[in-house]
Amino acid sequence: MSTTKVIIIDKQPLFRGGVKQAFADRSEFKIVEASPDDNLPLIIEEDLPDVILLDIDNPSLNGLKVGKSLIQRYPAIRLIIMTSEINNDELFEVIRIGAAAYLDKKATTQELESMMHRVSHGEYPINDSLLATPTVAEHVLKQFQEMVSMGMSVESVTAPLTNRETQILRYVADGNSNKKIAQILDISEQTIKNHVSSILRKLNANDRAHAVVLAIRRGWISAGD
Repeated sequence: MSTTKVIIIDKQPLFRGGVKQAFADRSEFKIVEASPDDNLPLIIEEDLPDVILLDIDNPSLNGLKVGKSLIQRYPAIRLIIMTSEINNDELFEVIRIGAAAYLDKKATTQELESMMHRVSHGEYPINDSLLATPTVAEHVLKQFQEMVSMGMSVESVTAPLTNRETQILRYVADGNSNKKIAQILDISEQTIKNHVSSILRKLNANDRAHAVVLAIRRGWISAGD
């Protein structure tokens, strides 16, 4: 069984120690502790973790700012953001910086273990947070669209999608099913499925919601669409 290396960055030694102790008898995980005041690049580059657990409650850490810098510097490492209180505005920012998951620090050991397993295998559980409540999804996507329409800073790169794929993704963003999109465009549902599969592959997205988030964050879909 392969070992998943995890670095937990938190200002509270007791919390860090508690997490490490909780996984002490699980050989599939290796937990390394780090404080926000430590030389994080040195620790990360020495241990080369698969996953980073980052507490963003510490004001001196500039939580999300540090999270963004870690993702930019170590794109192959999956980042799980931990917070004492989940809220929609913060969820928007967590998605924006590209974190793989957003977790309440009151989560159980089983929930954390599941999250680390999923993230280390390339999943983005943060999409669950987005899809769990339609009003939350609407709130988050609207914020991304407003950023784009106002010309605010987003990841602006050329979309690798064809015009037809971009058109279909816009309909997906509006909440349309494959069947409905097929009716709108007067083409077969199987063709739509093929296009969606191509979109997910090109964007390296896990699902339709993840593809929409990536496209809006990068400015490929605007509020005007």
